[in-house]
Amino acid sequence: MVRESHFESSDDLRRYEALLQMADIMVRHSALPELFHELAGRLHEVVAFDVASFSLYVPEENVMRLHVWEGTEPARAPATIPVDSSPGGWVWRHQQTVVVDEIEKDDRFVSFGRIIATKGIRSYCALPLTVDDRHLGALGLGSSRPAAYGEKDVRFLQRVAELASVVLDAVMTRSTLERQTERQETLLEVNTHLFANLGAEGLLPAIVDFLEKVVHPDFAALRIYEPKSRTVQLVALSPLSEEFSARHSTLKLNRAMDRSVLLRGDVQFLAGGAWATAECPLAAYLKNVGIRSLCILPLIAGKGTLGALHLGSKQDSAFQERDTAFLKHVAAQVAAAWENVQAYREIAALTEMLKTEKLYLEDEIRLVTNFEEIVGESPALKKVLHQVNTVAPSDATVLILGETGTGKELVARAIHRMSARKGASFIKLNCAAIPTGLLESELFGHERGAFTGAVSQKIGRLELADSGTLFLDEVGEIPLELQPKLLRVLQDQEFERLGGTRTIKVDIRLVAATNRDLVKSMAQNMFRSDLYYRLHVFPIQMPALRERVADIPLLVRYFVQKFARNMNKPIEIIPREAMDALSGWHWPGNVRELENLVERSVILSDGAVLRVPLAELRLTPGSSTHGSVLEILEREHILKVLRETGGVIAGVNGAAARLGMKRTTLQSRIQKMGITRQEYQN
Repeated sequence: MVRESHFESSDDLRRYEALLQMADIMVRHSALPELFHELAGRLHEVVAFDVASFSLYVPEENVMRLHVWEGTEPARAPATIPVDSSPGGWVWRHQQTVVVDEIEKDDRFVSFGRIIATKGIRSYCALPLTVDDRHLGALGLGSSRPAAYGEKDVRFLQRVAELASVVLDAVMTRSTLERQTERQETLLEVNTHLFANLGAEGLLPAIVDFLEKVVHPDFAALRIYEPKSRTVQLVALSPLSEEFSARHSTLKLNRAMDRSVLLRGDVQFLAGGAWATAECPLAAYLKNVGIRSLCILPLIAGKGTLGALHLGSKQDSAFQERDTAFLKHVAAQVAAAWENVQAYREIAALTEMLKTEKLYLEDEIRLVTNFEEIVGESPALKKVLHQVNTVAPSDATVLILGETGTGKELVARAIHRMSARKGASFIKLNCAAIPTGLLESELFGHERGAFTGAVSQKIGRLELADSGTLFLDEVGEIPLELQPKLLRVLQDQEFERLGGTRTIKVDIRLVAATNRDLVKSMAQNMFRSDLYYRLHVFPIQMPALRERVADIPLLVRYFVQKFARNMNKPIEIIPREAMDALSGWHWPGNVRELENLVERSVILSDGAVLRVPLAELRLTPGSSTHGSVLEILEREHILKVLRETGGVIAGVNGAAARLGMKRTTLQSRIQKMGITRQEYQN
């Protein structure tokens, strides 16, 4: 807006009217050259000058673009000059008006002064073109008269500059938006078509069509980089001679003119044909066919630099650095499309490979999805899981052997989940947990009045497991007189309830487990051999925890997370000393003993560090050999921690805290084991 003012003379009024006319002129123009030309012409009617210039800052090139008006002569094409080489650049940078009364006497812009002095210009005035915090450039006027611009002229020109800045900002913004909108519309128009072609046969013509619409090159090619062989593969988008294509389709990287683009991701603008060298065959070829300027852009996608896009023109300087951002966007579209083709090819190859590995992968999937509760990666455990995966789909009877606490029930449940009976019931019966007199009733059921206290009919576990799986834990504890009845069920899938006469048919799959040596029980006539052979169709031997030491850290972390979550405790750290000690223990109670110890440790822990009561580890009665080994291991472990803490027992970083013991407990253990200070202090 033009600020209000009192007019001292008719000359002031005339200038003000001219200012209003300029405002009307400027809002009607959208092209900068025409706007500058008409504005300078109207300004010349009220201000004396021989030359007018509009210097606009170009951020992409860090130069001033100069539009010059010289009276009635046609406007010349804009030229670019460095920011610091002219009054306009100085005004743009410092945002101050410059008035030069005698150019010959001014030493600030010597080179610029010599140039305009040859045109007879003796004085000069430059004013900033600024809107808010946007520095657009400068307005400059030159006169053949010395000291042509007084204070009054400068005040008027400042108003002109203010008005021109507002209109110029709007015109430049509108022009930029229109150009960007046009380019974006073109990009969007062809982008869908470009990405719809997943095969190389359809992609290359789509890329050519894309480039033709957005860049209009006379030559285009892709150079795909192969890092392993350090070679560049030429993919021509424009016709090349057959001889050239045959000889130079593959080129060593050190001979390629675009190696800096391929290696560093640079953008190259090459003009005038002077870039052609004998080193790169493509460069010489392009010069021979009349290509005068080149733009080489990196093809950068998600996996890095794929190669380079070459765009050539028969015009000099057809590609400008100010268009770098747009050209990079074009190259990014091409790179993404090319990467999609490569991904499509990889997916197709992978799909073919998966077809040949389908059965193997299905087995792996079953292993992953059905063994969630079984933790470990040791070879011994993997052998068991492979056996389970093999036998589960069948209806074969499975006998799971192993010490107590090894996870036999978990394996039985996994067999059921992986079988065709997974939709039916999994019924469990612990033969050792039920009194002998009641075991038959629990297993087969009974009729009302079958024995004293049988006041109603009872359905046994066999009937409950019909169409499903019956798991008999501790099957070696079944009394000898009951074993023939179980054998009949396995042979004929039928039985009678206790006290009943009706034969009941069932369809069950039996999985049994025991920690007894059934062969030894047969030798002692405590277990029927025919029943043993019926159970021993597919035996699975569960490894003891001491046979899968590598799984102990995994199990500890699993149980810590489980119990910490249940007890809402933020345990994040398991001391290394504690983990070493747990891995060194022989675990007579196997996984169940480890689980119980970890649960107790979580209960005892009151911070982020797991407190393991290592001193509470005890052997079962009668295993003195293991006891001596444990004492040796525990003594060495305590000595190791004492050495690491420098003999400090108490405190947060003391040996007691690191061992998960009370200070008094550790002192008692040191005394009991006869550990002397000389053993842990240097």
